[in-house]
Order: sequence, then structure tokens, then C-alpha cells
Amino acid sequence: MTIVAGIAPGKPDRDGVEYAALLARSAGTDLRVVCVVPGGAWPTPLPGGVDREYAAYASEAGDRDVAAVRALLAELAPDVAATVLAARGRSVPSVLIAEVAACTATLVVLGAGADGAWGRVVVGSAADRLLHSSPVPVAVATRGFRAAPGSRVGRVTVGFRGDSAAADVLGRAAELAGRLGAGLRVATFGVRGRTMYPPEVRGEEDVLAAYLEQTARAQRQALDELGPRGLLPADVESVTSTGADWAEAVGGLPWGPDDLLVVGSSPAGLVSRVFLGSSAAKILRHSPVPVVVVP
Repeated sequence: MTIVAGIAPGKPDRDGVEYAALLARSAGTDLRVVCVVPGGAWPTPLPGGVDREYAAYASEAGDRDVAAVRALLAELAPDVAATVLAARGRSVPSVLIAEVAACTATLVVLGAGADGAWGRVVVGSAADRLLHSSPVPVAVATRGFRAAPGSRVGRVTVGFRGDSAAADVLGRAAELAGRLGAGLRVATFGVRGRTMYPPEVRGEEDVLAAYLEQTARAQRQALDELGPRGLLPADVESVTSTGADWAEAVGGLPWGPDDLLVVGSSPAGLVSRVFLGSSAAKILRHSPVPVVVVP
């Protein structure tokens, strides 16, 4: 398992670095942190040496970010073997996708965006583009994410929709849990939503109950198929959680500081690319723990 973490220009944020270090420690693998330096090569020299001045500025900015990340890792995760480098490019996603291809990474990690609720997954502009284009799973930290010194991932929760892609997402989550040495929780979220019917009309509740029953059967079938293949960790749990909205449904489960959540991308996305669908986006937005989105 090769982990690449991306740092936006001038933003060596602790959230993403600490989450990436936690994942690397749990998986027993090295960490590669890429500090993105703004701008590509100038196609032609500019009058007055502006191109050279900008290149020097960008190089110095990259050196500062690399030094800041190295200091942060020395403080937070001295036990994790990490390589920190600067790479120039016109966008964070393009640099990270190139880096993923170059080192055959299996996971790319980003910190939370700056604007949003503390303790929630906040998708910034770079993460949003990666969540619609990455060829490998994308992990996003919660805003203000902190891990206890030396801690590891204890449980992987996977959102199980019960559709045609659900079994594959479960398999990917089980594989991730095995690599991280974590338990596995299979969770189905049900949302009642708004209705104009009076309380005595139970049509909506019946529809939700039927969905949960159908999805529970699909859960059992998918787990039964994974078991003989040796893909399930020793600790496996199946749960459902419902609410009037996504916040209530996701928040209805108990979450611990060593949890992470896996959601699958939309089947409508491009083949072999992450494409964040509507349900996954809503679950992600209300997750109180870091997430991993798998293609």
C-alpha cells in the first residue's frame, strides 16, 4: 500500500499530514508527501527576467513548505518513514495524479478545506476535483483532525447502499481494513425525508422499511461471498441507521476517534475514476470521521 499525501501551495496543514501519517502507521508502509509548487515551466523567456524571478520564488516557497512538513512529521509521527518533496504544476490535482502514476500509489490523502464545520469533512477545491478524477481512492481528513500519538485506525465503516456496486465497495473496504489491521462495520443509512402526508399515513415508513430489509439481505449475501475468500477481518459488524435527514442518519451511529468511513463513488462516473455521487456526497458532508472514497 503506497500512500501519497498532497499539500497545496503555502498550506502545510496539520489535518492532512496527521491523517496521512495515521494511515501509513496503520498500514505499516512509507508515506510520500508532495508539496505542490505553483506554476509550470514558462514556454518562452520573458522580458526583464520575470520568468526566472518567478521560478526562484516558487522554488523558495516549495522549500519552505517541505521544511514545514518535515518539522510537522518529526513532531507528530517520528515513527513513520516519510519522503517529503516539492513538485511543480499548474494544479494540485494534476500534480498528485501524476505522482500517483509515477510511484504506483494506491491511496492519495488530502486535508480538509478551510471553510466549514470543525470536526467534519470539508471538501476544498483541490479535493473536489480529485473526487471527480482520481484513478485511486481519495482520503480526506476532517477539519481539525488530530490523532493520539502512536495511534492506529481501529475500525473501518463502509456505507452500503445495496445497489449493483455495493458488493464491490464492500470488498474494497474489507481489503483496506485488512491492510490497516482494523475491524469492519457495514452500515446502511436510511433517510425518511420530507412528506406532505399526515402522520397516520405510513407509506413512507413502509418504503423505508422495505429498503432496509432488502439492503440487509444484500449485506448478508455480500459478506457471505467475501468470507470464503479470506477477505474479511476477524471483527465484522452490520448496522443500519435512519433519520429524518442525512445528518441524523449518519450521526445516529456511534463513532470513535480511531474510525474512518469508506464510501463508494457513483456508478455514473467514468470507468476507473472516482466520481462522487449525490448520496455519497451527503454522507461525506456529515461524516464526523475522516473518509476514503473508492472508485
